[in-house]
Amino acid sequence: MKKISSIVAAALSVLLLFGCSGNPSSSSASLDELFASRRSVRAYEAGKTISEAQVRELLSACQNAPSWANQQPTKYYVAMTPEKVAAVQDMVGSNKDKIANAPVLIVSTFEKGKSGFFRGQQANEAGDFWGAYDNGLSNAYLVLKARDMGFDTLIMGMRDADALRGLFSIPENEAVMAVISLGYRAEDPSVPTHRSLDDIAKFF
Repeated sequence: MKKISSIVAAALSVLLLFGCSGNPSSSSASLDELFASRRSVRAYEAGKTISEAQVRELLSACQNAPSWANQQPTKYYVAMTPEKVAAVQDMVGSNKDKIANAPVLIVSTFEKGKSGFFRGQQANEAGDFWGAYDNGLSNAYLVLKARDMGFDTLIMGMRDADALRGLFSIPENEAVMAVISLGYRAEDPSVPTHRSLDDIAKFF
């Protein structure tokens, strides 16, 4: 009986240590760790794949990003088939070779006339800039969640918006913003230097 009690106690200790799932690998990195490890990756491992279910999990996390009056203007167009990925690779200028082995490419857009508007009128001088602002917030969630899932990303502003619009039948009321590569890093990028805090923040 004493031996059985010891086994039960040990099992309870494991559950308390790792949570009810009993799987220590299910815990996520801290936010500070994600900030430190997230980099713009320009070389990806060949032969690695990412499933649609994983991309759905990733984009579902983006839906938690804040937006103007909860307008949620950001849209995503996901290239996963070899044909679509190859087509998008031809639309990102000099970044093509850098994302050659990324298995997924995501086009990020936002619906115009939503964020920054109230009853169809601009709420202030920024207008649709608020849509771009909200799109950036959503993409920030995307790259951090991607890193949390073990993926790496590169946000590309050099892209052929008209060609992308035709490839994915993106409507005219959406502004094409970035193409984001998704894959596994083939090398660890160097850590960039940052401006001093006093250069970017003023305290009063």
